[in-house]
Amino acid sequence: MDSLKQYIDLYKANSAVIDSHSAPVMNALRADACEFLSTGRFPTRKDEGFQTTSINDLFAPDYGVNINRVNIPVDVADSFRCDIPNVSSLLALVVNDRYVATRQLLNNLPEGVTVTSLAAAARQNPELVSRYYGKIAPADNVNVALNNLLAQDGVFIHIARGVTLEKPLQLVNIFAGADNLAAFRRVLIVAETNSAVNILICDHTQDRAAKYLSSEVIEVHLADGASVGLYGMEESSATTSRYMQLFVHQERNSTLSTASSTLLNGVTRNDFNVTLAGENATAKLAGMVIADGKSHVDNNSNVVHDAPHCHSDQLFKYLLDGESSGAFEGSIVVNPDAPFSEGYQSNHNILASDKARMHSHPRLLIFNDEVKCSHGATTGQLSQDAIFYMQTRGIPEDQARRLLMQAFMSDAIDTIRVEAIRDRLRHLVERRLTGEDLLCSECSSDCHK
Repeated sequence: MDSLKQYIDLYKANSAVIDSHSAPVMNALRADACEFLSTGRFPTRKDEGFQTTSINDLFAPDYGVNINRVNIPVDVADSFRCDIPNVSSLLALVVNDRYVATRQLLNNLPEGVTVTSLAAAARQNPELVSRYYGKIAPADNVNVALNNLLAQDGVFIHIARGVTLEKPLQLVNIFAGADNLAAFRRVLIVAETNSAVNILICDHTQDRAAKYLSSEVIEVHLADGASVGLYGMEESSATTSRYMQLFVHQERNSTLSTASSTLLNGVTRNDFNVTLAGENATAKLAGMVIADGKSHVDNNSNVVHDAPHCHSDQLFKYLLDGESSGAFEGSIVVNPDAPFSEGYQSNHNILASDKARMHSHPRLLIFNDEVKCSHGATTGQLSQDAIFYMQTRGIPEDQARRLLMQAFMSDAIDTIRVEAIRDRLRHLVERRLTGEDLLCSECSSDCHK
């Protein structure tokens, strides 16, 4: 049975309430979304690009949806218990699907930078928000349409022309509450001409007994010469399912750097969709996965070269243990009007147990002769020769394996252009590989003020 119907029925029964808690710009998309979804369906394992992840199964459970915007209490400090060095960042929170600004953010945002509730921004500046909201993410994508239908708020980030934000922005998604819950999250990022920003989005689950579902759509517009670093870290739970879709539109001479790290999860599907629409645009995509138990991580990338002299790089790495499974579906598309494009794609995987499974499908779709493009994938195990060599030098086997795993992940971590975030991720990877809980008793200073 298609699980989409329960969400359509939910909207039809509560459309007036949903509209009243949102903004006209967001409400304007709901009728078309409902009509489209009434004849649509979620992708299943039979669909191209979803062979190992059924979105229909992901959304099938009867999750609750916070239609009435009930304020669910959350212990913010509990989601930041870690003994890593504090990343000096400007912090905002999304508690389930409710935007919460911190005093630190409100007191330190420089002129020309806006970080606020999406619904509030749409009410205060509808012309600006409507220019981009729902314009980058395609309305004929089933999950985007569902997000258009049920998202009542979100996060709006705007960097004005010529402004460089020196500190990274940190957006923390927190699941909290004793009941099963689905959150429809939305993020809109607009980087105007010659602006620059780095954004870290973290996913945490506070109550590890409840079942949660995150449906997140992120739209990013890079104007001429803009530079955006967008990095994600997921440290959720075995009972958390996540479907994240990123849609990026890049104009001339713009630069995108994005990296997604999955360190702890249940079922995760990440879609990265990047369109290089202006000449000399550059995009670097990276993904890093550490999975064990019965967790599943699926990364899907689609980079479209739509203009001449554009460059893209993709690097995705998986380390799978236990009975975990992974999937990578990646594509580079070079259209006829994009000569002198360069596009490179790599996927490398290590299976640390006999029961771990990996599906890899990189591909090129080239419609122009003047290009430099390549793709490749490898799947294997840790080198026993290397482990033996390290043992002969006095390194215990478990430590040797851990060092090789850390080395395997190093180039994916190095794609992150913010040193503090790179250091944080290296530390978390080390803790993850030693079997330590990523949460501990030390609270990072200033993170929740």
